[in-house]
Amino acid sequence: MGFSDQFRIWVLISCLILQSGDGFYLPGSYPHKYQVRDTLSVKVNSLTSIDTEMPFSYYSLPFCKPVDGVKDSAENLGELLMGDRIENSPYRFQMYTNETEVFLCRSNPLSANDFNILKKRIDEMYQVNLILDNLPAIRYSKKEGYFVRWTGYPVGIKVKDVYYVFNHLKFTVLVHKYEDTNVARVMGTGDAVDVIPMAEKAGSDVPGYMVVGFEVVPCSFQHDHESVKNLEMYEKYPSAIHCDPNTVAMPVKEGQPMVFTYEVSFVESDIKWPSRWDAYLEMGGSKVHWFSILNSLMVITFLAGIVLVIFLRTVRRDLTRYEELDKEAQAQMNEELSGWKLVVGDVFRAPSNPALLCIMVGDGIQILGMAVVTILFAALGFMSPASRGTLITGMLFFYMILGIAAGYVAVRLWRTIGCGDYSGWVSVSWRVACFFPGIAFLILTTLNFLLWGSRSTGAIPFSLFVILLLLWFCISVPLTLVGGYLGAKAPHIEYPVRTNQIPREIPAQKYPSWLLVLGAGTLPFGTLFIELFFIMSSIWMGRVYYVFGFLFVVLILLVVVCAEVSLVLTYMHLCVEDWKWWWKSFFASGSVAIYIFLYSVNYLIFDLQSLSGPVSATLYLGYSLFMVVAIMLSTGTVGFLSSFWFVHYLFSSVKLD
Repeated sequence: MGFSDQFRIWVLISCLILQSGDGFYLPGSYPHKYQVRDTLSVKVNSLTSIDTEMPFSYYSLPFCKPVDGVKDSAENLGELLMGDRIENSPYRFQMYTNETEVFLCRSNPLSANDFNILKKRIDEMYQVNLILDNLPAIRYSKKEGYFVRWTGYPVGIKVKDVYYVFNHLKFTVLVHKYEDTNVARVMGTGDAVDVIPMAEKAGSDVPGYMVVGFEVVPCSFQHDHESVKNLEMYEKYPSAIHCDPNTVAMPVKEGQPMVFTYEVSFVESDIKWPSRWDAYLEMGGSKVHWFSILNSLMVITFLAGIVLVIFLRTVRRDLTRYEELDKEAQAQMNEELSGWKLVVGDVFRAPSNPALLCIMVGDGIQILGMAVVTILFAALGFMSPASRGTLITGMLFFYMILGIAAGYVAVRLWRTIGCGDYSGWVSVSWRVACFFPGIAFLILTTLNFLLWGSRSTGAIPFSLFVILLLLWFCISVPLTLVGGYLGAKAPHIEYPVRTNQIPREIPAQKYPSWLLVLGAGTLPFGTLFIELFFIMSSIWMGRVYYVFGFLFVVLILLVVVCAEVSLVLTYMHLCVEDWKWWWKSFFASGSVAIYIFLYSVNYLIFDLQSLSGPVSATLYLGYSLFMVVAIMLSTGTVGFLSSFWFVHYLFSSVKLD
């Protein structure tokens, strides 16, 4: 690294420190300074609707196209997987230059196909999503005396069996005067950043501005399409345009062209650049939100504390009572053993399908580790809503890297169950690398065929499928095999007691043990069902989720409750001489996934009532199933590992021969 490179790095650090007095800058996002009359380009994203959950390309409708053609913006892996298709648009502004009656284009006469698609998109309440300087367009509407905030605007509206399109847009761009212009000029929004010390020059006092807000008011205005035949894009519309959002006047008719216009005004705002996302991140009813979550946390913590205290006192009493006896009394007591002491010769007997258990635990470690690291990074601000797609991209990256942990845990558990035999570790590692990704690949491929059939931008392109497969087999699989190799070389866990050759008969139970296991998932579900509502609203209702700090706390609490529930259930089974605790400890906490899936169905019926069509419902249930499998593996792993530690600790504390 040369002196010039070191100097540039120190300049960057110094500038960021100096700017920190004005607010917190999200990592990967920097202010862009515009001079007066600099060009501002608006981008378009996919059309979205909460009625179908299938995004479509903006240019799938007969909208105006840029003069130089449609071009895709640079997209990351996460944006493509989320169905975002960001493209350039014909909307073009000049900084701090108000414009009115700007003619955009006159479409071709609507064909029967275009007419039917436009009506269908209006019926399905599709929204147009515009982006300026990385800020989505925001729209305010008045409802019952207060303002409701939306992102994007509807394609059109249906009134008395007549379809109207919003063909005139009134933009308001909020700007804030750039400060500290003599310190540095920081260009870009997450792209290449150029930080150069600026010396005082003639004209350096020319004010610069940053975009801190982007609002839109859609209007339906009846244009005279004959009078604009000879107009070029961005020329003045020949007559005045009055934008009234409460009236509609431009009906959609087959065989008739549509005319599009816009106006833009710039308003200086007190909002500073670091606070410009506040309008998008504000959550309605925040007091109710926080009160409900705090109440839930207090109740769950109190219940978990009671369970833990009772559990520790019970086990400690048994151990203390046994250790205080002399050898003769112990020998006499061994003849009158009861409860968990009777299964000492069977408690570490290998479970049924041990390879499958090891594989599921390995995948659970990988998913849980990915969730913890991703949420932690998001809570620290490294995966902000301003950086679209970074959350999904980060999840994929962390998942692949943690393949080492998955292989290590699975193979070491396999060796422990096999009493040190490491034969077959390659097969176990390979199946760990393919089990959950294979389920995900099957679900996503099935759903992708539905999206392809609907020509939705939510469909994963074939090229992206190839990239995902390459990432899977070239990074994730080798790392899992490396982890498996390390697990095969690591010493296996020694059992504290010997296992009898003949298994002990399990006494008849008063109630089915699996019924208790399935019911155990209610307590972990109680820790997260409130937060689950906000997460699902973010995914399916188009709301922005940003309280990752609290989500991290909920995740830690969920892990603690899953461990406690599994410990208690395992101890209860051992007390009734049921030594088959391996799978039951896994599903005692993993059964929370059943309640999450039932909650998803309830959310579909009562909160997504407008979801139309079997394809949309299938997509929703498919993605919910994918989420539920991941939760089942991660929570089940927490329960099993905590129970394994407890059983090992319990029988190593008091050895019975």
